[in-house]
Amino acid sequence: MKGESLALVTGASGFVGSHIVRLLTARGRKVRVLLRKSSSQAALHNLPIEIVYGDVLDPASLQAAMQGCATVFHSVVDPRFWLTDQTPIFRNNVDGLVHAMDAALACGVNRFVFTSTMGTLGLNPDGPVTEDIPFNWLDRAPPYIRARLEAENRFFEYCRQKGLPGVALCVANTYGPQDYQPTPHNGQLWQIAQGKAKVALDVAQPTVDIRDVAEAAVAAETRGRTGQRYIIANEFIGARAFHALATVDRGTAAPMLISYRTAHAIAWGVERAMKLLRRKDYVVSTDAIFLSKVFRGMDSSKARRELGWAPRPISETVRDAVNWFAAHDAEIN
Repeated sequence: MKGESLALVTGASGFVGSHIVRLLTARGRKVRVLLRKSSSQAALHNLPIEIVYGDVLDPASLQAAMQGCATVFHSVVDPRFWLTDQTPIFRNNVDGLVHAMDAALACGVNRFVFTSTMGTLGLNPDGPVTEDIPFNWLDRAPPYIRARLEAENRFFEYCRQKGLPGVALCVANTYGPQDYQPTPHNGQLWQIAQGKAKVALDVAQPTVDIRDVAEAAVAAETRGRTGQRYIIANEFIGARAFHALATVDRGTAAPMLISYRTAHAIAWGVERAMKLLRRKDYVVSTDAIFLSKVFRGMDSSKARRELGWAPRPISETVRDAVNWFAAHDAEIN
């Protein structure tokens, strides 16, 4: 008989997935994780979990991993927007999700919680973004966003047409402790805290604590409505205030801020040079600069109301992240 407490977490070696695992095990849940044999297990060290090896691009391994599971937390995200060849982005983010949903239906899971992104939300020039605004910037969306949008569209098709018991979370830029990779946004936070980042973009961003993302995912298991998406975003904060939080306790200098227009011009020049030199996979790009500014304040009242979600202040998130990086810097470098 299927154990009601058994949960499978895919993408468990990543920032979101590992924190979902951490929260579930802290609450006494039985947790199984799906990992590739090449995945780092640093974020899962000493956690009481069952590890099975496989890949979201291998449907048989997914079905084997989901046997007996009541819930699947699908947290596989390929964030490499900088890849010149975007094929892996679509395969991992779209095909991998489809394989996972097929396996979930075949295994009869009770709940499928999908970690999506704020990048699938429509833009609202007149106020905060809500879940009800349809995607309205396809003509400007870079390939990475198109892949994440395609994934979410396929997710809702499965909910409507195939009965997938799914809930999607549209997650903002994540920060917080226990980031062994580290992830790009969190890694930059640590660079700023150390005074190593001399220049930064003068933009604002929606933020969320990684621990609060995990809280939302676990709440969505029992309280989320099937076929719905929830914005998981907390404070919208400008660069100057964010950098002040990062540097205040360490006495380091905040980076010099450059305008969006200047950064875009620099990125344009870098792109042209890289193409002339036939270089691939460069991080500095006009797409990256565009995505740094496109997102605005987000209305998370639906998650607060329906999931009982209560995120902590960004000041606590930044403090805990910086303190964790300071204590573990040798491990991640």
